[in-house]
Amino acid sequence: QVQLGESGGGSVQAGGTLRVSCAASGLSLSRYCMGWFRQAPGKERERVADISQGGTTTYPDSVKGRFTISKDNAENTLYLQMNNLKSDDTAMYYCAAGSVWFSRRCQVNYWGQGTQVTVSS
Repeated sequence: QVQLGESGGGSVQAGGTLRVSCAASGLSLSRYCMGWFRQAPGKERERVADISQGGTTTYPDSVKGRFTISKDNAENTLYLQMNNLKSDDTAMYYCAAGSVWFSRRCQVNYWGQGTQVTVSS
């Protein structure tokens, strides 16, 4: 049974930093691509970072240069380092996993429950 458990969310002031984590069980990060998504109230879920099985990363322009996705295959844990946070980054952040990396994106099969990130200006 695949489980993805996010942690590390919280409240931070604009310009601050935060790192969220995702502990995976039931699958190996060395064999699955991973991604981080976010959803703010009243908005659609948005992809914020992807990482392939081999470690290739992609980001949308909205977070490029501020967010960094990484993983520790030995610990089976995914991370999202968020720097220079803005109020627009306020959202529920979800970890996701998939078996197929296509067109520089992870095709998602599994979702975590999410962790809330709130940025105050």
